[in-house]
Amino acid sequence: MGAFNAEDERWMRVALNIARSKGAHPSDSPLGTVIVLDGRVVGQERNQTEELPDATAHAEMMAIRRACESEGSMELRGATLYSTLQPCGMCTMASIWSKVGRVVYGAGRDDVHQMYFEDRHVDTLTFIADAYRDDIVIEGGCLREECAKLYYGPDDDVPLEEQGNL
Repeated sequence: MGAFNAEDERWMRVALNIARSKGAHPSDSPLGTVIVLDGRVVGQERNQTEELPDATAHAEMMAIRRACESEGSMELRGATLYSTLQPCGMCTMASIWSKVGRVVYGAGRDDVHQMYFEDRHVDTLTFIADAYRDDIVIEGGCLREECAKLYYGPDDDVPLEEQGNL
C-alpha cells in the first residue's frame, strides 16, 4: 500500500464527490474517477453502465476516454488516475494501454463485497506485476474507509437482484 500525500487525498476527495453524484446507496454503484496530469484534471467521470447502457462504461474507462480526448492523444504518460474503488481487470488493462503512470485507489477488493469484482482469484495488482510495462505504479488505500462506505461491505447480505458479476 502506498504512502499518500495531501495532493493524493485532495484528488481522491474529488473522485469521492464524483462518485456521490451518482447516488449514496451502494446499489447505485457510486464509483468516481479523476485523472490528473501536471496538476490539472484532464478527465473525470462516474460509473455509467446502467445509464448508457454499456458494460464498459466504468468510471475509469469513461475518464480515460475523456482524458485522451482532452489531450488529443491515446497516451496519458505522467498522469495519475484516482479511483474510489480498486479497478477491475478491464479498467486496469485500459490504464496500462493508455500509458497512465500511476493508479491510486481508495477501497480495495478486501474492503467491499465480492460482487464488485469479476474474479475471486485475480486482482489488478497481479495484472500490474505481470504487465509488459514496468513504468506503471498502482497504490491502494488512499482514504480507504471513506471510499469503502460507498459500497456494500464484504460481509453484507446483498439482495441477489442487486448483485453483479456473480
